[in-house]
Amino acid sequence: MPLHLVGETLDKHRAHAAAQAGELINLHRGIYIDAADDIDKTVMEHAVRIAAYLYPKAYLSGASALRLAATEDGRLFLSGRRNNRTRIRALEIIQNEAPPKASTNPVIVGDDMGELNLTASSPRQRFLEAFRQRSEHASAIDPQMRRQMADRLLAEFGDAEKAADALWVLGRANGWHREAEAAEHYLRTDIRVPQIPVNKAALDLLVAWHGEPIGRLAHDGAEWRWTPAEGRRPALVRETRPGSLPAFIESLLPEGWLARVLDERDERETLRSGSRYTSNVTIVANEAELATLPADILEGRLAQFQKSGLFTGRYLGPAKQTFEDSFQERLASIFAAGRAPRLSGVQIKAPMCLRRDGDLIAAIDAPFTHILKPAGTNGFEDIPVVEWICLTLARAAEFDVAEAALVEMPDSMAPALLVERFDIRRTGNDTRRLALEDFCSVLDQPASRKYDGTIERMARGLRPLSTDPVADLEILFRRAVFAWLIADGDMHLKNLALLKIADAGEDHMTAVRFAPVYDVVTTRVFPGLENDRMALKLAGKDDRLSPDDFLTLARTIELPQARASILMATCARRLVDALPTLALPAPLARAGDRMLDRIRTIVAQRAEPFV
Repeated sequence: MPLHLVGETLDKHRAHAAAQAGELINLHRGIYIDAADDIDKTVMEHAVRIAAYLYPKAYLSGASALRLAATEDGRLFLSGRRNNRTRIRALEIIQNEAPPKASTNPVIVGDDMGELNLTASSPRQRFLEAFRQRSEHASAIDPQMRRQMADRLLAEFGDAEKAADALWVLGRANGWHREAEAAEHYLRTDIRVPQIPVNKAALDLLVAWHGEPIGRLAHDGAEWRWTPAEGRRPALVRETRPGSLPAFIESLLPEGWLARVLDERDERETLRSGSRYTSNVTIVANEAELATLPADILEGRLAQFQKSGLFTGRYLGPAKQTFEDSFQERLASIFAAGRAPRLSGVQIKAPMCLRRDGDLIAAIDAPFTHILKPAGTNGFEDIPVVEWICLTLARAAEFDVAEAALVEMPDSMAPALLVERFDIRRTGNDTRRLALEDFCSVLDQPASRKYDGTIERMARGLRPLSTDPVADLEILFRRAVFAWLIADGDMHLKNLALLKIADAGEDHMTAVRFAPVYDVVTTRVFPGLENDRMALKLAGKDDRLSPDDFLTLARTIELPQARASILMATCARRLVDALPTLALPAPLARAGDRMLDRIRTIVAQRAEPFV
């Protein structure tokens, strides 16, 4: 039996024991699956059963009342006592508040565990649900489904007038007057061939992943609408806030310096002017444009063009050529080309391509394989050096870390940091599909709220998505410990992410794991940040953290105390052991040793209670 439900197929004590023994995996409260089974496939095949188990008093509504199944992008719609949402791997169960005088019918849904006798919106109610405003239930009902619902009512009542009368009876009982009016208009005017004036400000864009269309993103002048492409494929983009830009797409958009450089009025203008983004996503006007854009596939390997942490290839990117032309202005000129990849994040950075011969060029008409992070200004000139030190410490603490090297820049500029992308294909023969989803997107938070979170909330968002939740919760715990020990006050929701991988031909993500370490900086060494706190709270605190605080965190995220103690002590010991041999590349040692000494002091002091 692939799915196990506490209280139905087994008791909680057997479930807990089997999970501890590694025989079962706990997906959600009371829901388990055999460890050897395909989790995503099992979840989707039993989507309705899972929803009925979690929401026994709710009924199928919207698109799910018509299909008696989840939508192709993994959403299953219910109506019940209140609004609620549960996400389990590729499945998202979305419940809205049911109307006071609901009209429902009994339905039967079957899977390989048997048949379920459930309740669903009646044909009249689900047709009215299709016209609800700012409703995710309504947005999932496409024109073909709406037409199918209308034809069903016409067949039952004989003509549009009688069907509309029946809809008004239900609409008045529930206060759905606008819905009834819109439904009647649909029935009476037969909008199979709509005659609608065109809004010239409307936007209709094609979204592709690894060059394959996955849906359309439209804006009607007032609201966004996401429509997944037909066919089963891994769910990458989800519309969780009706009328708003999907969180995953929003997480790709420029912010900070680049947003100021582009000087675009709104999201519409940003998406219209660009085409290439991280996570192998392209957003274009039509499919013909996809063939003109280069695929992001790794060419030169940074490991082959560095020595002791210093880049040994040839830098051929932007340079400060004249006194009138600053480096930032030269860098900004890259993004004037719509084909240049757009980057999120506040820090100044540029998309680059490392060729097989070691030449490092701007990724305008070339694959976007590396990210260049130049020095800042006004006291932040050493950011690249500090980040390189922190990435080196992360490697010493045995995290998976993005490959990085310092670059000696032309025109007497401070060194920059070059980071190799880990979310792209390694060779042309690599058939995997990869995406990086930061925790703003995971938790459905806009980028402006990247500091509004906690480690505990991240754990709740991580557990149902990860393909190895036990290991990833340990990584999250270790990342929090590491951030405290190195005084990283910028470990916010956009600097932590999941790396999602789908094997060729699969309709689900075959691996969803915590992404390698990137964007780690000891913030307390910079001017004005001497008292910087943790970006995300844990155990209700963001400063003066002790081992006891991390043990409290461990209890909250269900990490065994003994294991948490080992993880803390091991991380601290590895950092302390790495400090004496930690050194900058020889050409940069003199200029960067001051920062290195300050970081050594901070880490040694903070690690002492943990060792």
